[in-house]
Amino acid sequence: MSAALPLPPGVDERPAPGHAVHAGYGVRVRYLSTLYVRNHRARVGHRRGSLVVKTPDGHQRVPLEGIDGLVMLGGGQITSQALEACVKRGVRVAALRQSGAVRFVVGHKTGGNVHLRIALYGAVTDAERSLALSRAVVAAKLQNSGRVVGRWSRDATDPATSESLSWRAGQILSRVSRLEQVCTPDQVRGVEGDAARIYFRGIRELLTNAELEFLTRRKRPPRDPVNSALSFCYGLLVTEFIGAIESVGLDYQMGFFHRPRSGRPSLALDLAEELRPLTDRFVVSLVRRRQLRQDHFVSTPGDAVYLSDEGRTALIRAWERHKEREIRHPLLRRPVGRWALPSIQATLLARHLRGDIPAYPPFVMP
Repeated sequence: MSAALPLPPGVDERPAPGHAVHAGYGVRVRYLSTLYVRNHRARVGHRRGSLVVKTPDGHQRVPLEGIDGLVMLGGGQITSQALEACVKRGVRVAALRQSGAVRFVVGHKTGGNVHLRIALYGAVTDAERSLALSRAVVAAKLQNSGRVVGRWSRDATDPATSESLSWRAGQILSRVSRLEQVCTPDQVRGVEGDAARIYFRGIRELLTNAELEFLTRRKRPPRDPVNSALSFCYGLLVTEFIGAIESVGLDYQMGFFHRPRSGRPSLALDLAEELRPLTDRFVVSLVRRRQLRQDHFVSTPGDAVYLSDEGRTALIRAWERHKEREIRHPLLRRPVGRWALPSIQATLLARHLRGDIPAYPPFVMP
């Protein structure tokens, strides 16, 4: 997307707009751009079909027709006129907290077939179907987690670390078969939690000699830089799934593994589970390559650790490059961009709920 003026500090724009269609199961995805506004004093307005982002350093006009998402990372403001224009154009507006947690998401007008949403609600309230979908999502997450740890073991130069990671990969993958015997949602969560403990201990081993230390997964608030980066990226990932789920006409609050709860994007959290290992691999790679450093983070009086403005800029730019990478989709049997996976999986879930395909096929890494 071309711009008449250089982007002022605090405004980032994802490059290379365009469209893409992926054949197979009728999956169609649209690829435009995401606009990130990270200046705390930014004000986003609307004028003649464009968003106008004003900061103390200048202003930038971004045509609405060229973007499909607006992510506000600081304390900036957006006018009601700009929100209305985004809703009409189907541009998702998301605001994230300092930690990366979702504050709110505003999408386009509710679309899709009302019968599709009725089918979703029916599946959520049907204990047997809900359990089956939970097992499918968690099984995919465990397979992806095991494969990520297995690749780390093969890349490790220290034989002891390689052997330990290989053992952990096998232990995680062995938990997949246990899901076939579980009979309750709590048992599914138990298997997932057991595998997660093994998995995150593997990350701790992998980062033993890294500049940024990681001991265990801590969420609210993150207590170290690695946890901070993980939480921030999870927030970005969930906003992608919220937009994808809304675009196919589903309700992103009605989940299976994450049960519906007021204010929680449960279905987006469900589908995001499948891509969490990819996100973890991305963050670990940045840490090991020192693309994220100690000076990219700040500590608060409550011992919470968050990304600094410079750190957020570095992470967002790396995140957008990460989304451009292609990965083979096992069902479509062709490489697709990582950016397309939320739309593909949301579409496949909608097709299952409509009865077009017998089971929901979660994403499993090749």
